[in-house]
Amino acid sequence: MGLRGDAAIVGIAELKPERKPEGPFKLGIEQYAGLAKMALDDAGIPASAVNGIVSSTSLREASMFIPATIAEYLGAQVNFAEVVDLGGAIAAGMAWRAAAAIELGAADVVVCAIPGMPGPTPPNAPPPNPGMGFGASSNAYGSPQAEFDIPFGNIAQNNGYAMIAQRYAAEFGYDGRAMAKIAADQRTNACANPEAWFHGQPITIDDVLESPMIADPLHLLEIVMPVSGGGAFVVASREWAEQSKHRPAYITGFGERLDLKTPTYARDMVHTPVGPASKQAFAMAGVDHGAIDAAEIYDCYTITAMLTLEDAGFCGKGEGAQFVNEHDLTYAGDFPMNTHGGQLSFGQAGLAGGLSQVVEGARQIMGRGGDRQVAKADTIYVSGTGGVMSEQAALILQGA
Repeated sequence: MGLRGDAAIVGIAELKPERKPEGPFKLGIEQYAGLAKMALDDAGIPASAVNGIVSSTSLREASMFIPATIAEYLGAQVNFAEVVDLGGAIAAGMAWRAAAAIELGAADVVVCAIPGMPGPTPPNAPPPNPGMGFGASSNAYGSPQAEFDIPFGNIAQNNGYAMIAQRYAAEFGYDGRAMAKIAADQRTNACANPEAWFHGQPITIDDVLESPMIADPLHLLEIVMPVSGGGAFVVASREWAEQSKHRPAYITGFGERLDLKTPTYARDMVHTPVGPASKQAFAMAGVDHGAIDAAEIYDCYTITAMLTLEDAGFCGKGEGAQFVNEHDLTYAGDFPMNTHGGQLSFGQAGLAGGLSQVVEGARQIMGRGGDRQVAKADTIYVSGTGGVMSEQAALILQGA
């Protein structure tokens, strides 16, 4: 049961991260269309061939009927349309849903795009939704977070991930230098990626540990950099993939798991949903961990990457620090991880943040990594994480 591996990522597009983008700002649907065209041009596939679209929930011009709004704007007639609402796991969720639709015969060419740039502010606009200030928590009437979390200050991501890190420390101990090494190694990767926000700004383990403490034990340089950006990728059938301009990145395995929204309600904060999701992905693809040539792991915080390494099975529970200390995580190392710099050093463009891992995984298989291209890139592991380790997905991408 699962994917046959007959659908592949064949085209990619990604905007350069910016902290203060210059106008004129584009509407969300304009951004989606522009990203879609970039990815289709990259694949060498005409827009007329598109018969599937996948979107996130971030389209500002529509809170309902999002796929119809996009299809209408694109002038496309599609057989498959989907909205994925998984936070930072959206992009990985998009990829396997598109692959499944293609293998079922519902579509041949599916565009997956997530705008991540600010749009124009309408005249006389009301103030921003105050609920957004609570991060992963909802202030909507009737939500458990509104009643039991927000009034007591359990809000946003820094608090939640610091609480997870504290729990991890209580159970397994905490090696701050190993955590810092994740950030430092990924910054090395970013310095080989001209598109990364922190390109040309190397850091050391000591730099990380000497950066300001934001939420104990998380330092500033262990926390993701918010940016504006966005990206897209095209998933196509084997017939289209074999005509692609680039080596296709076939989607051969996936897994997805969610069981909570807030760590308050977690049965076990240090055993995360990416574990069962990854187990399914590896089994479906029929590969073991030794086959992985590079890992593109969602990294909103260093603790996120550490827990993913453990729960995905690259090392045992509680052995993440030892694994990190014993391996070179740079693009030239023995365990390349987040070869684009990760979100810690490439930047996180809102809901498009996790898309950078999917795009980078495909880029490595295509052999288009430039100075950061890994020596061998036949099988890539990709993960996505939404909320506060709440909803997680895993992919196995393989070259033909």
